[in-house]
Amino acid sequence: MKKRSVYVVTLGCSKNEVDSELMLGILDKDKFIIAEELEDANIIIVNTCGFIEAAKEESIETIWEMTKYKHEGNCEYLLLAGCLAQRYSNELIEEIEDIDAIIGTGNIKELNDTLKELDLNKNKIVKIDNVNDFYIENVERINFNTTAYVRISEGCDNHCTYCIIPKLRGKHRSRRMDDIINEVNYLVDNGIKEVILIAQNTSDYGIDLYGEYSLYKLLNRLNKISELKWIRILYLYPDNFSDDLIKSIRDNDKVVKYVDIPLQHISDDVLKRMNRRTSKQNVEELIRKLRNEIPEIVIRTTFIVGFPGETNDNFNELYDFVKNIRFDRLGVFTYSQEEDTSAYSMPNQIDESIKEERRDRLMELQKDISEDLMMSKLGNVYEVIIEEYAGDNTYIGRTYMDSPEIDGVVYINTNEKLEIDEFVEVEITEYLEYDLIGVLVNESSK
Repeated sequence: MKKRSVYVVTLGCSKNEVDSELMLGILDKDKFIIAEELEDANIIIVNTCGFIEAAKEESIETIWEMTKYKHEGNCEYLLLAGCLAQRYSNELIEEIEDIDAIIGTGNIKELNDTLKELDLNKNKIVKIDNVNDFYIENVERINFNTTAYVRISEGCDNHCTYCIIPKLRGKHRSRRMDDIINEVNYLVDNGIKEVILIAQNTSDYGIDLYGEYSLYKLLNRLNKISELKWIRILYLYPDNFSDDLIKSIRDNDKVVKYVDIPLQHISDDVLKRMNRRTSKQNVEELIRKLRNEIPEIVIRTTFIVGFPGETNDNFNELYDFVKNIRFDRLGVFTYSQEEDTSAYSMPNQIDESIKEERRDRLMELQKDISEDLMMSKLGNVYEVIIEEYAGDNTYIGRTYMDSPEIDGVVYINTNEKLEIDEFVEVEITEYLEYDLIGVLVNESSK
C-alpha cells in the first residue's frame, strides 16, 4: 500500500515547534512519510496557538486556508493540534466542517491511533482529555539545523491572572534530567551546535521531581557535552532565580551569558493583580546581582501594558524603570482580555487605544536605548554563528547576545566562503537600531 504524506503547519511559540517535531517523529513509518510541500500532503495538521487574541486570529485564518486543500488538493484529512484546538475544540469542530479531528496538547501520542480511527469510520474525532500527560520520551527528532529547542518541562503552576496556559498545558511537569541529556546528545550527534532550553517557566525546573529547583544542575551536566557549543535559556521567571543558577550561568563556558526573564510589569500594584510572585524590589535586586556577577550578561524581558486597572502612575513607573535599567532586549504586548482567566472580568478594563499608545511609547523608548547599546559595540569582537547567505558577499549570523527569530542579527561582509553553522570572529564596524554589521577579524587587519 502506498504511504500517505503528512505535513504539519506550526504556529505560535517554540514550544509548539517541539510538539510538531514530536508528531512527525512518532508517525508510523510503515504507513506515512513527511510531505516536502503542503500541496502534496494527504494529511495536514495545523498546530495552533491560542495564547492571545492576535494568535487566535492567525490560527483561525490558517485553518480556513488549509481547508481549500481538501477541495482543490490531495488532502484527505485535516487535523488540529495545539492550544487553540485544546481551548475551543467543540466550537472549531462545529463551525469548520472540513476539520476531521482535534488532538489536544496532552494527546499527541494518540496521533497514529486517531488516523487509524479516521480510516475505519470517517467520524469526527476529538481527543483533549489528557492535558497533564507527560512528555513523549525517546522520539527521534528529524529537523537538524543550527539550533534546536529542547523542552525541559511542561505546564505551569503560577496561575497568573491574565494567562490561560495552565488550563491548556496542565500543571508543571519536569522531564527527567537523564532524558534531557540523552536528547541533547542525540541532537549534537546530528550536528546541532546550540540548544535552547524552553518551558512555560524554566526557573521551576526540577522542583516536582527532585524537591529543589534544579536548572543549575541540568546546566552543569549539559556543559560537559563536548561537541555542544552554546546553551541558551528562555522563559526564566524571576521568583525562583537562585544564586546557584546565577553561578551556573556565570561559570559554565557553554552557557551563553543571556537570560530571558519575562517580568510583565514592575508596579507592585499591577504585579499583585497579575498574581506575579515577585516585587519591584526583588526584580531590581536580581538584575543588580546578575550584572554584578556576570558583567557581559544580556537581559531580555517582556512587559504587558494596559492590564486592568493600570493607572497612568503605574505606567509611568514602568516607563521610568525601563529608562533606568536599559534592557538589552525588550518586547511589549498590549493586554489581551482572555475568557476563562481571572483578569477577564476585572473592573477598569483599559481602552485599546490607550494600550496601544502605551506600547508605542515603551517601544520608542527601547528603540533609542537599543541604538545606544548597539553603538557601544563598535570595535568589539564577537564570536558569531553563521546561519544564512544573503547574497552579495553578505552572510547573516548571531552572537551570544541574540536568540533566533526574536532578537537582532549580525551582517558580515566578506569575500571568503563561509559555511552555515560555522563560528567566526567578527569585528563590529557599523550598527543599526537592533542589528550589527561587521567584518571577519582576519580581514579587518588587512
